[in-house]
Amino acid sequence: MLSTIPDVIFKTRVRDETIAGENPFRWQDVSSDEIFKDKKIVILALPGAYTPTCSSKHLPGYAGKYQDLIAQGVDEVYCLSVNDAFVMYQWSKHLNVTNVKMLPDGNGDFTRAMGMLVKKHNVGFGSRSWRYSMLVENKKIRVLFPEPGKVDNCPDDPFTVSDVDTMLAYLQQHKE
Repeated sequence: MLSTIPDVIFKTRVRDETIAGENPFRWQDVSSDEIFKDKKIVILALPGAYTPTCSSKHLPGYAGKYQDLIAQGVDEVYCLSVNDAFVMYQWSKHLNVTNVKMLPDGNGDFTRAMGMLVKKHNVGFGSRSWRYSMLVENKKIRVLFPEPGKVDNCPDDPFTVSDVDTMLAYLQQHKE
């Protein structure tokens, strides 16, 4: 198992007030260092935007308890998926998520380096992230909660340990 998070470049879109029109965003490469260095970060990683469990439970759970996570000393919460920046942005708008930051891993570079890339060809998704959550402090993985049964083309979608309540319980039990 990895002890530190992979060094990758995330292809993100950021709002730029100097751009006029309906799409006031520009591409911005963001490194792992920019997100994780000298910070305490919670990541929830999930198979895909707009999918049932991801949209009804996983992301909404973290969004709903965002302030509770911050109160435990977390600097930021990111939702990671093997989707592009456009999809992640529209999904956050659709769910009215404003506090959890969306982290597109469109090429699956981070997910692959984490050892969490799985095939989901059985449901037409291609390759996606296995569902997990983790706490990262200064690029070091402090705890990882992967769902059980990780396998390519998993016939179901386990959601038992990567939820926000498991992460909050861990943070409360391991206060510094």
